[in-house]
Parts: sequence; structure tokens; C-alpha cells
Amino acid sequence: MAYVLGFFAADGNMIKNKRGAHFIEFQSTDKEIVYKIRSVLKSNLTISGYQSKHNNWKRRYRLQIGSKIIFNDLLKLGLTPQKSKTIKLPSVPQKYFSHFARGYFDGDGNIWSGFQNTKDRKHPTLVLSARFTCGSKKFLHSLKEKLSAEANLKGGSFNYRDQAYRLSYSSKDSLRLYKFMYKSNNTLYLPRKRSIFEGFIENRKYGHVV
Repeated sequence: MAYVLGFFAADGNMIKNKRGAHFIEFQSTDKEIVYKIRSVLKSNLTISGYQSKHNNWKRRYRLQIGSKIIFNDLLKLGLTPQKSKTIKLPSVPQKYFSHFARGYFDGDGNIWSGFQNTKDRKHPTLVLSARFTCGSKKFLHSLKEKLSAEANLKGGSFNYRDQAYRLSYSSKDSLRLYKFMYKSNNTLYLPRKRSIFEGFIENRKYGHVV
């Protein structure tokens, strides 16, 4: 459930309509993860698909659940409607925080691997870069502190672009993040993101330096 909370913190919505009904909503371009979340929540509600010009017409999938109880539970954890710029890091027990981090990363994280030229090396170097994005800098600062303590991450840099803050990690910290987020045998994750981490690890076996 910590994964679901993390994913919701990144890519979920809380809606209270004019009639007083309460809804929570999960959205993603990854159909598979929305179905997995529905299974964890033990729901049989329909998952709808739609296309939006705000997402370059890429198809998104949506699961909407009506529940005042869940809505109020999320409020108690510090999540609110239109939370992107006000969200605070929820209090998640230590043993579940790796799942929360993985959920948030799958919702609003990015992983990239490729070759870069550096002044101190003759040949391009294979690098790995993980990044978390949020409209709230305070949230990312809290996340950075928590990851430093729980996953032994040493660095992390901030920048602001396209109306959002980004927390980025270098190769060594990205590898530590990988080991932390995927240390369990839990199957709740986005394969396409995990595969980039593992592709980098595999490529290092052929002599590329971090």
C-alpha cells in the first residue's frame, strides 16, 4: 500500500464535486500499472482510457474510486486536492519507505542512461541519472533528507524547469537508489524504468566506468 500512496502523491487526484461526493483518481500512460493498483485496492471498477492534447495526444488510463473514507485518510496524511505545489512528504514507516519512494518515482520520476563527454576523460563515459519531479520544493527537500538517511544517498541537486522542481542524482547515487527501491521481491513497479537501471548495470560489465 505504501507504493500506491507514493504513486498517488505523484500522479493522483482528489476530487470533491458540487454534490459532496468524494473521489480519488489514478492516472498514467502505463496501462499495466493502473491495473496493478486497482488489484492492490481490491477494486473491480472500470479503467477508462482517453487522449489529451496536454499530453501530446498520448493515451492515458484512469481509475476513479468514490470513497469519502479514503479521501479523508489522504487528508490526514497531508495530501489535498490540487496538491502539486503544497504537498508535504507523508509520514511513512521506515520499513515501507522504499515502496513509497518507488511508487513516487514511477509516478513522477525519470531515469536516463547514456554516454557523456567529460573534460577529464578521453572517451565518453557511460552515466546513469535518476530524477524526482514535484511542484513543491519543500517536498523534494524532505524526500532528499529521507533518502540520504534510508538509502545512503550522498548528493542530489535541485533545479527548476517548466514550472516544477527537480531533484537529480548522479550515477553512484542512482545505483544506490536502485538497490533501495527494488531490494524486495515486490512486483509492483514499472518494468520500463527498472530496465534502464539494469541495462546500465549490465553495460558496466563491459568495462565502462561510472
